[in-house]
Amino acid sequence: MKVDVLSIKGEKTGKTVELPGEIFGIEPNEHAVYLSVKQYLANQRQGTHKAKERSEISGSTRKLKKQKGTGTARAGSIKNIEFRGGPRAFGPRPRTYGIQLNKKVKSLARRSALSAKAAAGQVFVIEDFTFDAPKTNEYVNILRNLKVDAQKSILVTNEHDNVLYRSSRNVPHSMVVVAGDLNAYDVLNADQLVFVESSINTIKQLFA
Repeated sequence: MKVDVLSIKGEKTGKTVELPGEIFGIEPNEHAVYLSVKQYLANQRQGTHKAKERSEISGSTRKLKKQKGTGTARAGSIKNIEFRGGPRAFGPRPRTYGIQLNKKVKSLARRSALSAKAAAGQVFVIEDFTFDAPKTNEYVNILRNLKVDAQKSILVTNEHDNVLYRSSRNVPHSMVVVAGDLNAYDVLNADQLVFVESSINTIKQLFA
């Protein structure tokens, strides 16, 4: 699958790049994508919730009233879970929600997501560029030239560029991701994928 390489002004440069079919041209596996997205979202949960249970609250364990003859329910102590301000029975405890997923399934999910975007015509390739200093306005101009400024977009780079990252971090609905850090959730959550030309070779090496 050949795609035109665009300049940062949104114009065709006359060059084309071949998107590998084993990454951008497979039949998407929806179940693998589901599992990958499920794992990603589960791993985002902090799991720090905590409620005090009966043994953890302060209060006397003295029996409040006699067992029978009061006309009300039995109560062993002030720590009864039915009393106002009392503990919670089987309350939440800190835990991890992370789930395990095979590397091959994650790889299949990532390739499925990229293939779905390519089939929908939501993949762009632009020539390599750099900024001398962090300039949010220049980054926004690039998105505007590519006509993706009003949509969720991901700019995929070959390696981490701190200047480019600082230029993009205040732009809403846009993010810069290193090719090796792409995941199925981010790909599907974006409306447009913009690849820097040099990142295609990295994707071939990592994802094929």
